[in-house]
Amino acid sequence: MLDVLLEFLPFYAGAYGINVALYFATGIVLVAIQSRHPERRIQQNRRGEKRMWTEIRQSVLSLTVTAGCLAGGVFASVKGWTFVEPLPLTWWSAILMFAVSVVAFDAWFYWGHRLMHTRWLYRFHAEHHRSVAPTVWSTYSDSLVDAFVMQSYYLWAVFILPIPVEVLIVHRLVDHFNGTIGHSGFEFYASPLSRRPSPMVCVTFHDQHHAHFRYNFANFFSVWDRLCGTLDPRYDQDVRRMEKQAAQGAQSATKDG
Repeated sequence: MLDVLLEFLPFYAGAYGINVALYFATGIVLVAIQSRHPERRIQQNRRGEKRMWTEIRQSVLSLTVTAGCLAGGVFASVKGWTFVEPLPLTWWSAILMFAVSVVAFDAWFYWGHRLMHTRWLYRFHAEHHRSVAPTVWSTYSDSLVDAFVMQSYYLWAVFILPIPVEVLIVHRLVDHFNGTIGHSGFEFYASPLSRRPSPMVCVTFHDQHHAHFRYNFANFFSVWDRLCGTLDPRYDQDVRRMEKQAAQGAQSATKDG
């Protein structure tokens, strides 16, 4: 047992170190970009930056769980402990399993997220919602229980999906950038591709979840929220408004130039 633990520790240390490094690197880059475009702030009357240090402390703590889930999944796959063997890594298996994994994770995230909003479990999710106006630093500002529920996908997915570990790691990287941008509080991505009839979303999607609490529970797509009636009624309208603002800003910049 001790030998297995010692063998696992480098996996865990690597996963935690990379997650924390990406957390700070992505946050610093996005803040620098946002500071040059204050007009893109979604919640203009709120300043989530006031909670920055609280969010950073909580994120560094909760990433211990996220890293453990990812490292556990990778380790189990490498050791051959899974119920199915991963597909050989080829270009087609990488694309296929990445798509399958993203769709599966979005379903897991939606239903797990809704579960965390029930009166029995919300106390474990409340820490994340103290960031009413989310920022790049609030992405992982979760309790340890909350982090496990939302991120344990990376632990169990390898047991039932024939996903190569390289693809699982790429999925986790994409999820990191998607989550950090989604919590950034600044809208740069509103477009027809992020509203009906497209299943894709933009930053406004998750920002509305933090502002209004009862809507927009999914991660990558709006499909589950549309099917289950939990999409914010103002989402598509607000995305259109953001599109117009961006277009007007671009026209003004062109005229000034």
